[in-house]
Amino acid sequence: MLIILVVLAAILLVPLVCRKIHVPSIVGFILTGVLLGPSALGVLANTPSVALMGKIGLLYIMFQVGIEIDRNDFHQQRYRSAFFGLLSFLFPFIIGTAAGLLFGWTWRSGLLLGAMLGSHTLMTYPIVSRYGIQKTPAVNIVVGGTMLTITLSLLALAFLTADDTDVKWYISLSKVAVMLVLILWFFPLLCQWVFKRWQDSATSFMLVMVLLVASAWLADWTGLDAILGAFICGVALNGRVPNHSPLMKRINFVGSNLFVPIFLLGVGLMIDIEVFWESWLVWAVAGAMIASKLIGKWTATFVTQRLFGLSDVERQLMFSLTHATAAGTLAIVAIGFNAGVFNDETLNGAIIMILVLCTISSFLTERAAKQIALQEEAKLESERTQDNWTFICVGDEKNDHLNRLAELSQLNNVELVECTDWQETLKLIEHTGKSTIVYKERQPLNTINRLLVAVPRYAEKEHDFISCFGQLRRLSSQIGAKVIFYATPETRQALKALCHRPGKFLRASYREIEDWEDALRLAQDIEQNDLAVFIASRHATPSYHPLFEKIPDMLQRFFATHSFLLLYPEQNTEWEGQDTVLTDIPQADSTWRIVVWVKDAVNRVIHNIQFRK
Repeated sequence: MLIILVVLAAILLVPLVCRKIHVPSIVGFILTGVLLGPSALGVLANTPSVALMGKIGLLYIMFQVGIEIDRNDFHQQRYRSAFFGLLSFLFPFIIGTAAGLLFGWTWRSGLLLGAMLGSHTLMTYPIVSRYGIQKTPAVNIVVGGTMLTITLSLLALAFLTADDTDVKWYISLSKVAVMLVLILWFFPLLCQWVFKRWQDSATSFMLVMVLLVASAWLADWTGLDAILGAFICGVALNGRVPNHSPLMKRINFVGSNLFVPIFLLGVGLMIDIEVFWESWLVWAVAGAMIASKLIGKWTATFVTQRLFGLSDVERQLMFSLTHATAAGTLAIVAIGFNAGVFNDETLNGAIIMILVLCTISSFLTERAAKQIALQEEAKLESERTQDNWTFICVGDEKNDHLNRLAELSQLNNVELVECTDWQETLKLIEHTGKSTIVYKERQPLNTINRLLVAVPRYAEKEHDFISCFGQLRRLSSQIGAKVIFYATPETRQALKALCHRPGKFLRASYREIEDWEDALRLAQDIEQNDLAVFIASRHATPSYHPLFEKIPDMLQRFFATHSFLLLYPEQNTEWEGQDTVLTDIPQADSTWRIVVWVKDAVNRVIHNIQFRK
């Protein structure tokens, strides 16, 4: 009980003290572990129980990295991530190998030292998450690059420490294939099945924890590092656990307030102060390791910045995230020591390197993250509008469904309205000019696989179409659902331009329709876990179509068993002359609108007859 009391008191007091003296809490926890550890006061020992809790904390960090990434932006930055990851491994690897050879080590020892320095641990990622900048391009590049550096380091470790008794390579590959199938395919399906049937918080939380630990065990079983399995699990469950959901808040709360602090305390407990005075060679090795890692990682970030046009602050953030190291380095140096590749000086020098680099990384990450957060806040302030949104539920729809949708949409000014029937709903839509969403939920949003979006002709000319598109992008990003747009060729051109905006990337596919009459194609393509989305408009707007009045009948007849969402852009009576995203697309003049109105009026009778049939 005394040990538990000391640990909990440290978790409570260290952040408070660190805020007072303006020191990152990560540094505070590590130094507290050193102070309370066996090499100082001896209050705590690095027992198996503490080590196990700390291991879960590291898994939490890597799981959080995978589950918080924006998969749209991550997909857009995949080539940059691969390039940066390769440079981030190669530069420290080459410099570290050369340093090992200068100490008179063998080629095998030098290469393994370089492989150890090439990897890094995202120990300071909680700082990035706390400042809310985890979706910036620089962070996405680092996250993807980190996985590559870890994989390359593990491959080098397996090659350099292998012997004749090792398992055949094809057996290891088959284990990796089994792991990937289970984590990337079976685990999301299991979550989808459970979340549909049990939506209570306890069941959802415990299921995610079971899958996290199971993924880590599968990675260990294949011979890889458990943190790699935790990251893959986070990516796999990215859409099932939205960032702005109550489940994600519970996961972050337990991790950031229990497991992660225990992990940092455990890092401090592993540091033996006595090794600092054993030999000058320990300090020489530690200094060579620190210099090799800092120079190699800085060179990689500098080259990446120059090639991809990143800012100086983004380079600083990437550098600060990639030179911290902890459990991965300890695992490699311990295996190398047991295999006879490393000596005592290397083992003790690695411990000194961990303490120094974690301290430097914490301060640099705190500084860079704060600057980027201020820049992002200024950017949001410049783009922020005072638009209000109305969320409508029809009939017996539950109001908490609208609350969850509003939370995932990251909207603040939301009015929730309950309507008894569709007649009241349509009347409310026509009598309000605000951006409006009508939502019907048949299954939880985090179990949706695809968004099928029907977009009418000239929708891109609506005053608030960009905000509506942003709503779809945020929803897709939160639940990890694919987006398929059904639009005319002209509107599809505008959608493609919106999907490829810098920093607002949306991975989407497109299917062509001639006019709104073809919107029923969604009924043919929709599957069980799809969400049907219809972008409509009010009277006297550029994209209005008379068949919009038949949407309620269409939904009840063809989409009764599916969740659907109706989205009405804000109506602005002075839309003429407003700027549009694509200035090369001409505005529809009044003459063309009259022609379209006459055409629609003629076709309306024909299509109503076909619709009733």
